[in-house]
Amino acid sequence: MPREQRRITRDDILPMTQYGKERAERRKALLPTKKLRRVEVGPHATFYFENYDTMWLQVHEMLFIERGGDEQIADELSAYNPLIPAKGELVATLMFEIDDADQRARVLRQLTAIEETAFLDVAGERIKASFETDVERTAEDGKTSSVHFLRFRLNPVQIARFRDPTATVMLGFTHTNYGHIAIVQPDARAELAKDLG
Repeated sequence: MPREQRRITRDDILPMTQYGKERAERRKALLPTKKLRRVEVGPHATFYFENYDTMWLQVHEMLFIERGGDEQIADELSAYNPLIPAKGELVATLMFEIDDADQRARVLRQLTAIEETAFLDVAGERIKASFETDVERTAEDGKTSSVHFLRFRLNPVQIARFRDPTATVMLGFTHTNYGHIAIVQPDARAELAKDLG
């Protein structure tokens, strides 16, 4: 039932010995879904749209790698359950992926408050991203974090338009130094529409 309730509970956590045996297969099985849930915008930004399955795997990966035992479970559930979208919303981990450390620092310094400029455009109507405010994602020198957590809340009309294959859906930024937009392809939209309920 937790999948329908959009949360992971302790009862959903496999013993790490079992997960270790199934790990490679489970990670491989989720790859096609994760690929559909990935949208690149511009040269550096990638939106990874989360759901129960991606977060279930992430929780297990953290437990498996860090070996914190039962004491670690509550912390992981507390960290990752909020990234499972509620009905009517999409939740994304936004990452700026730049391999070269010097270039990464230079680019991120130019993207101050980029999270405030992210939007989802559904048939010409822009939906601004909401973002966490309890953690500061911008350093004193203006350098933004390479990782942000964003939500897009859609009303019933917007959800219907999102599901309409004739409508155009785009992701983008209005940031002065990163004004990029990308069309969300039909197969990705069909996958993401499952999150909206």
